Amino acid sequence: MSYKRRAAVLVVLLIGIVVVASLDATYDAVHALIAWADGIVAAHAIAGAVVFIALSALSAMLAFFSTALVVPVAVDAWGKLVTVAFLWIGWLTGGTLSYCIGRFLGRRVVRWFISDEKLRPYQARLSGVVSFRHIVLFQFALPSEIPGYVLGLVAYPFRTYIGALAIVELPFAIGSVYLGQSFLQRNALAIIALGAAGILVTLLAASVFHRLFGEAHSGEPVLHDQAPR
Repeated sequence: MSYKRRAAVLVVLLIGIVVVASLDATYDAVHALIAWADGIVAAHAIAGAVVFIALSALSAMLAFFSTALVVPVAVDAWGKLVTVAFLWIGWLTGGTLSYCIGRFLGRRVVRWFISDEKLRPYQARLSGVVSFRHIVLFQFALPSEIPGYVLGLVAYPFRTYIGALAIVELPFAIGSVYLGQSFLQRNALAIIALGAAGILVTLLAASVFHRLFGEAHSGEPVLHDQAPR
């Protein structure tokens, strides 16, 4: 999926969130589910935290899975600050696991999580030395489940990778939490503003990435072998 099509999908999802928050029937149904889940979390605080962090880690490893639906539950149960911390820790854990799978288990196992079609264009161009700022841009521009596997496969230095990942994921964790809170408050303007900001950041990063480093046959921007250092 190209970054423009990915942005279009995100816009549709954002519109869906606004519609659900705006209509009494859909909001009441979702809010009832959140209240039910909140009761379970309150009764099992430690297990709830572990499950939320595990789900967050899983969302950083799999393209088809997201913690977006459970963020409002976490915000309602723990508040903004704790949810940001749990979400950030979960995403860093998932990124670390995806890197380790690529680095130590190799392509045969990586194929269980993500297709060769997505991996090969990046792996071919990231086998050389790439600067820290390019890795930050790389992670801003792509879905979170891709960079860890790719950079693990090319044996990119872990410290540099995890540092870039921590920088990239923190603002998204903060934005996700405030988006969840805005949904709970049925604040459509805040939902639109936060969602649009996230989409624009991703689009801008992908556009710069595409302009600087070119585009692969898969339709995604990739690094050239002779990318500026």
